[in-house]
Amino acid sequence: MKPLNLLALLLFLAGATWALTRSEPTVRDIQATYYRSISPFLSVGSELEKRSRAFLDEVEHSKVLEAEIEAMRTDFNRLRLIEAQFRTVEAENASLRRALDFQERTQFDVVAARVTRRQPTTWWQTMEIDRGDQSGIATAYTVVTDRGLVGKVDRLGSHRSTVVLLTDEACQVSAKVEGTPEAGILQGQREQVGGEPMLRLRFLSRDARIREGMRVFSTGRGGVFPSDLLLGSIAQVISGPLATEALVRPSVDFQNLGTVFVLTPQEDNP
Repeated sequence: MKPLNLLALLLFLAGATWALTRSEPTVRDIQATYYRSISPFLSVGSELEKRSRAFLDEVEHSKVLEAEIEAMRTDFNRLRLIEAQFRTVEAENASLRRALDFQERTQFDVVAARVTRRQPTTWWQTMEIDRGDQSGIATAYTVVTDRGLVGKVDRLGSHRSTVVLLTDEACQVSAKVEGTPEAGILQGQREQVGGEPMLRLRFLSRDARIREGMRVFSTGRGGVFPSDLLLGSIAQVISGPLATEALVRPSVDFQNLGTVFVLTPQEDNP
């Protein structure tokens, strides 16, 4: 644009502005028009400010909630630990109560012992207890719990002993099936897999009338184990051409042995 033309435009705008502002109503109309034009932007700005403040308040509130949730999570984990400890103590107390009850009602003289050692490689064969000949124990003495036969003392020390378990193939017990004339030899199996070992009852008659769930007890024959000790219950019947066998689930929890009892000869009353 030429300088002369620019000068003329500026003079025109100045004159128009002077003419318009001489009238007060005209000025008010111009101001009103201006504010109407920018009012939507002012409203949007106010709404954005409100939302921004609400967002910041929500963020602050979320931080408080997060802290409260973390505190609750910590308390919950602490309560779970306390509950687990309580259940452990409760289980130990229940085991001790059963042990004391067994001592009171058994017809045998017993020596209570704690299982102190078990090797992973011989878990189903042997274990070690904290009683020996100083406690009046001898080899071949029977070891039981309140649930049934555990095994027999094998090697003896002054204050500890090794016990051969019923689940060991080398431990053989003369056994009978409750409610039947059937009797045979019960022993552990060579390969025990998993957390539930099984026993094998052999030399039953070919037509043995036995079924799952029947209980198996010791007969007392052989002079090693007393009679009528609970050994387990039949889990499976295996019929053969000459004889019948059965798999027996032990009555004792061999996976979790804690307190056991060694049966000792009863003292004669005077």
